[in-house]
Amino acid sequence: MSSAFRLEPEVGLHPDQGRVRLRTLVFIRWMAICGQTAALLIAHFGLGLELPLVAAFLVVLTSGVLNVAQVATRPASSWLRNKEATMALAFDLIQISVLLSLTGGLTNPFSILILGPVTVSASILTRRSTICLSILAIVAVTADVFFYLPLPWPEGSFFLHSLYLYGLWAALVFTAIFLAVYVSSLTEEARSMGMALVASQMALAREQKLSALGGLAAAAAHELGSPLGTMLVVAKEMKEELPPDDIYVPDVELLISEILRCREILQNLAAWPEEDGGDPYNFMPIQSLVEAAVAPYEKLDIQTIIEAKSRENSGEESGIEHPMVERSPEILHSLGLFAQNAIQFAKEKVDISLIWDKRTITLTIHDDGPGFDQQVLGRLGDPLLSNREPTQKALVQKNQDRRKEEDGDHMGLGVFIATTLLSHTGGKVTYFNHETGGAVVEIVWPRHRLEVTAQSV
Repeated sequence: MSSAFRLEPEVGLHPDQGRVRLRTLVFIRWMAICGQTAALLIAHFGLGLELPLVAAFLVVLTSGVLNVAQVATRPASSWLRNKEATMALAFDLIQISVLLSLTGGLTNPFSILILGPVTVSASILTRRSTICLSILAIVAVTADVFFYLPLPWPEGSFFLHSLYLYGLWAALVFTAIFLAVYVSSLTEEARSMGMALVASQMALAREQKLSALGGLAAAAAHELGSPLGTMLVVAKEMKEELPPDDIYVPDVELLISEILRCREILQNLAAWPEEDGGDPYNFMPIQSLVEAAVAPYEKLDIQTIIEAKSRENSGEESGIEHPMVERSPEILHSLGLFAQNAIQFAKEKVDISLIWDKRTITLTIHDDGPGFDQQVLGRLGDPLLSNREPTQKALVQKNQDRRKEEDGDHMGLGVFIATTLLSHTGGKVTYFNHETGGAVVEIVWPRHRLEVTAQSV
């Protein structure tokens, strides 16, 4: 399942397209500079603690210089890519660590702020960036345990036992790991859901535009029909007034034939929305809707069989009428994805079975290809499956390897889009492997959710 479910990079969907605005990081850094300056001044002049102010303010000044340099070299409204934002947060983390080493290390009550850059990263950057910053934070916290200038408490009245310092170190380390693993995982999942939602909306919008073309063609045919009729009447009158042997008679006849040809073309355009379902408000048998979704993806070397019938389990249900449904962009797009995927991986044929009764409508797409890989099957429908290769078995066939790779790398978002769109129409999608081989996609709708009654028409 590759091309059917591959989403081309779009603005706002690329993972490295821009994570945070420069203005946001600059503002956070200015707040940190103000807080650090106030803390140093209050501790030195207000509490009487003898701190190395010159060295401390030089460290604070480096953050201010970096802010000014970044604002001067690029617009504050520009987006920082993931790598750029990671480097900026890494600088902030090192700056805080150096400042802590000059003011008591982990004995400083503000030592918890060393996790600030990691927290920001967990909320806006990738998991890899958060893990890298967490490792850097652990190194910085460890350095502050052994290399720091003690705080000059009045008369030596305050003392922290080394056991407490080691406990505080452990707490900060485990908090950094927690942020890197748990919080970043939640953020990544929320980001994936957001990207999948945007992709679903884009796919649906494209399908709606295609459906609207039929209505546009009908409107154009209607508007142009009247001028062409006038032109035809004038041309015929010109022909009647000219002598039979006039040199302009062939030109007038050519003009009349071309006008008639234009009228025929416009009549075909006006009829196309009804025949092909271009108007999104047309109604059609559900078999026609399935055929319209599958037709663009059929191949000459793959036999595609569409079978439609009512479920005749008893005499009472025999002869159930063919369900009439509304042409739905959601169903067209989703069934098109599934059909393209099945035809791509089929060896010889794809069986599409459409069965209905009084309560349900069931559509089954079964190809004779290698089927779904078991490691991927349980995660189908999740947005953005992991890009890491699943473990390969030594004796797996080549086509199964290819299907597994493409399933894991590309189909996650597409399957999520199709499943989500179909769920909005009331459909429940199930994925499994057939006992005789091949992948099966089964969609079941409550009949009342799809069927258009005579009253609604």
